This record gives sequence, structure tokens and C-alpha cells, in this order.
Amino acid sequence: MLFIAALISGCAGNPVTGKPLGGKKPTLMPRSSTFQDLKALPKPAGKIIAAVYGFQDQTGQYRPAPASNFSTAVTQGATAMLNTALKDSGWFIPLEREGLQNVLTERKIIRAANKEREVQNANLPPLSSASVLLEGGIIAYESNTRTGGVGAKYFGIGFSGKYRQDQVTINLRAVDIYSGQILHSVNVTKTILSHELQAGIYRFIEYKRLLETEGGYTNNEPVQMLVMSAIEAAVIHMITEGIQDNSWRLGKPEDMNNPVIQAYMQEASPSL
Repeated sequence: MLFIAALISGCAGNPVTGKPLGGKKPTLMPRSSTFQDLKALPKPAGKIIAAVYGFQDQTGQYRPAPASNFSTAVTQGATAMLNTALKDSGWFIPLEREGLQNVLTERKIIRAANKEREVQNANLPPLSSASVLLEGGIIAYESNTRTGGVGAKYFGIGFSGKYRQDQVTINLRAVDIYSGQILHSVNVTKTILSHELQAGIYRFIEYKRLLETEGGYTNNEPVQMLVMSAIEAAVIHMITEGIQDNSWRLGKPEDMNNPVIQAYMQEASPSL
């Protein structure tokens, strides 16, 4: 127990000197198994040009006090995550729509510069139009869907463990630009697990000599990574549904036997 207490205090850093608490070099965002599934998808017959104007948090959930009453429970960057997942899938060509005004402003600057220099054939090509509009957002965030714990203490020596499970749900819809018809709508739920372990000693080892020490460990799954994983899964489910309904086609018909396609089709229709 003394070793655990020393280890924890050593990892805490030095608040007096202000030195970093063992910071690491910046790295790319870790990705889950759904990213591997996304990259393992077979090639399409043709990529789908898609527009995403917004994929927002629709839950209105805030972190519970005392963490913060002004910080949201889930990430507000879901639009960027969806665009990344669409591009990584190899099935979609996402168009910039969230920052469309910035694109239009830059095009105006180019036209003005070309006019000032009297550049010949200075007309810019038109912006690409989408064939599919992707809508949706984070539609639910439920806290403490499952909680539990266990502990024991004997003669002042004890330990305890607790866990908590939250869950986040997203909706992703594909809308036909020309008719406004919703082609596909997918709901995906992902669980978020947190757990805490604590141990301690509280006892007299001699007369008027009290030994007291404690240590603990807490692990919380990052919410943004779980949201990213749910978005990637929703994109794969939408692709497989579109293949089944002939909304889009595989590059090779035999790719229908791809393990990822079959696994997600089975998940969507367990009775098959």
C-alpha cells in the first residue's frame, strides 16, 4: 500500500514548480475497431458526392456539477468527425458546407485579384453540387444507465471498486437532393464505461501511532472517441443499407461477400 501511495504521488507532478505532468508528444487521434472496418470496405462503383451542413448535438445535455454547468456532455465537433468518416470510407466525396461562406469569400478575393491584374479567362469553375444530403446529429446522451461496485474492509485494510456506464446515440440520414426523400436513416448507440478502484489502510500500529494511506485509479473512456466510433459505424450501416436497396452499387458484385459488409448486414437484420 505504501508503494501504491508513493507511485500515485510521484505521477501527480509538481504543482509548485509547474512542470508538465509527464506530457507526451501530440499524436493522431486514436481510432477504434470501427475505423478498421471503415477502411476495409470494398470499393464502390462510383463515389457519392455528399454535403453535410451540420451534424450537431441535439441532446442539450451538460456535464453534471461540480465538473461544469456550462460545458456540454458531448463534443460539438461531430460535423468534422462525420466528414472525416465519409472521406475515410472511400465511398463519399464530402463537400465543404459548414464553412461555405469562407469558400465564397475566398472566391470573391480571387475574382477581384484577377480583375485587377486583367487576367484572361479568369472565371472560376462552379462549385460542385451534391447528390446526397447527410443530416442527423447526436440525439441522446444517457448517464448512469448501469452502475455498480464492490468493496471489503478488514481491520482497517480495505479496497473498493465502482463502475458506471453511459450511452450516446446518433442518427444519420441520407436525403435525395432532387426529391427531398429520405433514402436511409440509421440510429447507432455506443456505451461509455468508467470505473474506479480504491484501496487504503487505516489502523494503529503502535500506541498513539496511526498508519493511514490510500491509493486509487480512475479510468474514463473519452466521449469524443466513442462519438467518432458511433459515427463510423453509422456510415458503414448506411453504406450496407444503400447496397441492399440499390441506392448505390459495389464496384464488383462479388464484394457482397466482403466480411465487413456481411457482418454489418447481419447486425442490422439478426434474423437473416
